[in-house]
Amino acid sequence: MARSKFTIRTRAALAMAVGCLAAASCGTATSQPTSAQSTSAARPTSAAPEPTAATTTPTTTPEPGTATPTPTGPPKFSAKISPVTRQLLKYSWRPGCPVQLSDLRLITMTYWGFDDKPHTGELVVNKSVADDVVSIFRRLYDWRWPINKMEVVDVYKGDDFDSIDANNTSAFNCRPATGSSSWSKHAYGLAIDINPRENPYVSSNGSVAHSNARKFAKRPVQAPGVINPGDRVVKAFQAKGWEWGGYWSGIKDYQHFSKGGG
Repeated sequence: MARSKFTIRTRAALAMAVGCLAAASCGTATSQPTSAQSTSAARPTSAAPEPTAATTTPTTTPEPGTATPTPTGPPKFSAKISPVTRQLLKYSWRPGCPVQLSDLRLITMTYWGFDDKPHTGELVVNKSVADDVVSIFRRLYDWRWPINKMEVVDVYKGDDFDSIDANNTSAFNCRPATGSSSWSKHAYGLAIDINPRENPYVSSNGSVAHSNARKFAKRPVQAPGVINPGDRVVKAFQAKGWEWGGYWSGIKDYQHFSKGGG
């Protein structure tokens, strides 16, 4: 009986030992990662793809204080006053004229055209009024008041009729006054005719010498380049002591401005 009890105890102890060894082995297996697990844990996940060039290009914005470019506008008015030469006035001046060449000046200046563009024209005037003329025509240009053309009358060989027929704005011309034997104010360089088609010379009977000007024979007329009584063109000349032929009694010379009248 005693031997049987010993045998039973011995088997129980062996069974317990085997169980502990098995448990220790299992614990070691579960507590240590496998080589595959270690490799997987050490390897980082794949990085996100880098942005493409299109997504990394910044949007261009103006720097603070940078002015926004604006379209270039028309040039500012400019004028140059120069002495005249005999060659320039080979038709419109001659010995015996009431003014010497040395008393005349050529004004090369900007004017606004009927085509809504700036142009450069020339007027010959007496040197005593050159500054007046520049001041007045500067205002006309700033107003964008249109002038058809501006050439010295010598372009038309000194022919006043041809210059007027071409609707040319001009000044000096050594000639008598219309219908008179006396010198015109033009012969002194003290008169200017502006847009003679739109502002014709009208006889006391209402007739005009140039057929292209007939529809402009009466005032007021609302059209580009027309001068009407009391308008800003008349006032601009009056402010400098010039008189307008549109205020004459009997005949009307709507194109004509003269220093001191006449």
